[in-house]
Amino acid sequence: MSVAAITETRQYLTFKLAEEVFAVDVAKVREILEFTTITKVPQTPDFMRGVINLRGSVVPVMDMRLKFGMAGTEKTVNTCIIVVEVTHEGETVILGALADSVQEVFELEPEQIEPAPRIGTKLNTDFILGMGKHDGQFIMILDIDRTFTCEELVTAGGVADEAA
Repeated sequence: MSVAAITETRQYLTFKLAEEVFAVDVAKVREILEFTTITKVPQTPDFMRGVINLRGSVVPVMDMRLKFGMAGTEKTVNTCIIVVEVTHEGETVILGALADSVQEVFELEPEQIEPAPRIGTKLNTDFILGMGKHDGQFIMILDIDRTFTCEELVTAGGVADEAA
């Protein structure tokens, strides 16, 4: 989906990773959990912190800071897991996105969203839907369906299946 595809006002959940603010469409968010014990799964990428038990279902948890090349998330009183639905090739995968804190839910009009910056050809910014303007600051709006590669989602799905 591109910024041009956003033709109506949408609600976004904002969250922090280090000092950066990111947003995801609330339609993709299932729930927000307090930090809980994450069971590490061997031989998975570093940013895949492990799995949690969510009412009997195994949910892989991704450290969004590590995914974006930042230092790993440290557990604080505000650390949380945002449970999101990621759609890839017609299938829905449930993932936990580890974040430093959740900020707020707010609406953005299409004209408040700028296209994602193009930063040369070597860097993939396809997962950035656009840059929202809210309260005088830019917020990176993630296209959560494009944040993880096909291989990463297959790994996450396999980990969840094995753990179940």
